[in-house]
Amino acid sequence: MTSTTPPPPQRPLRPVRSPRRSFASLRAIVALILREMSTTYGRSPGGYLWAILEPAAGIALLSLVFSAAFRSPPLGISFPTFYATGMMPFMMFNSVHGKLATALLYSKPLLAYPTVTFLDAMLARFILNTMTYLLVSYLVLGGCLMAFETRTTPDLVTIIEAFTLVSVLALGVGVLNCYLFTRVPIWHRAWGILMRPMFIISGIFFLFESIPEAYGQFLWFNPLVHVIGLMRRGFYGSYDAPYVSELYVLLVSLTCLTLGLVLLRRHHRDLLTNS
Repeated sequence: MTSTTPPPPQRPLRPVRSPRRSFASLRAIVALILREMSTTYGRSPGGYLWAILEPAAGIALLSLVFSAAFRSPPLGISFPTFYATGMMPFMMFNSVHGKLATALLYSKPLLAYPTVTFLDAMLARFILNTMTYLLVSYLVLGGCLMAFETRTTPDLVTIIEAFTLVSVLALGVGVLNCYLFTRVPIWHRAWGILMRPMFIISGIFFLFESIPEAYGQFLWFNPLVHVIGLMRRGFYGSYDAPYVSELYVLLVSLTCLTLGLVLLRRHHRDLLTNS
């Protein structure tokens, strides 16, 4: 009889893993940005030109109306500059947070791919629309300073701080509304109704100090009042805006952002399935 040696034990086969694509999220974000640019601005005649003409036409109309009723604006001597410093932060918030709030529904077909996440879709819309409105604000506000006698002393640091705050605020509110719009569709309509008076009560047409104290204590809780006040502090050196609280705006923004991210991380698959 011949003794046979048992074969050496074989190692268990491991499943073959496909190599991870480096910078997959970055490529996905860039691709989503290019898609957003082509669908949002590439299909309409004029494209990005309308992004500049819309606020410019609104500021011109407000200036004509109010210059006929008042000799001078509440700050400075230029109606277009005063209204531009209020309208541009408001329009930036309205546009950026609105795009973020519908990011899940807009990119739903692409989220079926494993390399595209809901964070990629939201970051793409946030980056593109924030950069777009920063450029539009630069052109509109810079045009006002060059075209009119404004007697302003722009403080670049304060202006950048104001744009940073409105961007973070739009990010936080947009992320939270992205969950709420998809989970509770009626909230989309309710939010639209709530935002209509915000154009009036956010301080675009007036200064916060001119509001009676009985109403001002309620308007103070509107974070856009603080952002617009900070923007005007950056353009008008004599305007102190002591009511502005950067900490309050950050708390509102980060609270909405944290809550929205937690809810989307837990429920985004269910939202995409049921929407």
